[in-house]
Amino acid sequence: MAVPSSLLAGARRATRGFFLLCGIATAAWAPMVAFAKARLELDEAQLGLVLLCLGVGSVGAMPLAGHLSHRHGSRGVQLVSGVTLCALLPVLAVAPTALAMSATLIVFGAAMGSLDVAMNAHAVEVEQRHGASLMSGFHGMYSVGGLIGALAMAGLLATGASLIACVSIIAVALLAIVITQGRALIATHTNPGSGQRSMFTLPSPRVLLLGALALIVFLAEGAVLDWSAVFLRDERSFAIAHTGLGYAAFSVAMVTGRLLGDGITARLGPVRIARYGGALAAAGFVLATVVPSDAAVLAGFALVGLGASNIVPVVFSAAGRIPGTPPSIALATVTTFGYAGVLAGPAAIGFVAHATDLAIALAGIALLLAAVSALAPTVRPRG
Repeated sequence: MAVPSSLLAGARRATRGFFLLCGIATAAWAPMVAFAKARLELDEAQLGLVLLCLGVGSVGAMPLAGHLSHRHGSRGVQLVSGVTLCALLPVLAVAPTALAMSATLIVFGAAMGSLDVAMNAHAVEVEQRHGASLMSGFHGMYSVGGLIGALAMAGLLATGASLIACVSIIAVALLAIVITQGRALIATHTNPGSGQRSMFTLPSPRVLLLGALALIVFLAEGAVLDWSAVFLRDERSFAIAHTGLGYAAFSVAMVTGRLLGDGITARLGPVRIARYGGALAAAGFVLATVVPSDAAVLAGFALVGLGASNIVPVVFSAAGRIPGTPPSIALATVTTFGYAGVLAGPAAIGFVAHATDLAIALAGIALLLAAVSALAPTVRPRG
């Protein structure tokens, strides 16, 4: 069904808005972890189990979100998930027990995972109707949201306001995005007799391969998030106040790459984006772990961010264009694989680092990214 150009432009803005919302919500939760640990008097092991609930909720909800998006359209899933995130953010700031926090995180994670699947399904549809590469820009807004959320929470907390007050301000701002942009989302309807699949149907081999690519790239991103500061401190002897510079270099490069990514993808095509991006990110890990220089390690993490920035967008675009597979179902599978990489990857790196050392564990990710580069033809549009 054709959509007027004015409505399509509105849908494009709304999609950016929901990616921004998701990034801000994720970043707003991050500083609340330390408050939760102190308020609930948790040790590291107990905190780890509580935090696991976020991932369990996200991964568990993704197949259902894909099924619902396919059956009823992604718009409703985005609206319900967005409102749920806004409602639960303040609850996370005041949950009185570890059990209450765990339960809230499961639902919060389910809303986050559902929104991730639905907004990517909506993004694929908007991109296809526009007939141009848009996915990198959408994911760029998620990255921008992460930066905005982190800065907003830091700024609000610096005023001396209570945590609940700070989080409530963020939640109201996010709810405004849902209210103002939700009406511009495309209302899609699936023909019940066309491409109908159970949420328990086994994915096609191509969907699984795209999921594997997403898993590797998300694993690489999670490795920089969770281990770069430790690496800079223990392996490169950075002052503790400067250990965040590695992730900062990665983040700036990631945001820059994604905001410029649509134009680059239009010129190079998705296959070369995956091929060159995988190779560049692999080279970044090698540079960061092999060359004993402060400048080299920061440049290496920046290369990882730049190289990885547009791989996930082209993987998601490819998943949404597989003939015979509904986009929402394929994206649910690929997104689930990606989240699995974020959840399991850092722990796996820890085990490898314990058996060898952290430099070897991080350098090993370069081999996985080289595999992404070799499998780049998987993202070629078909159908």
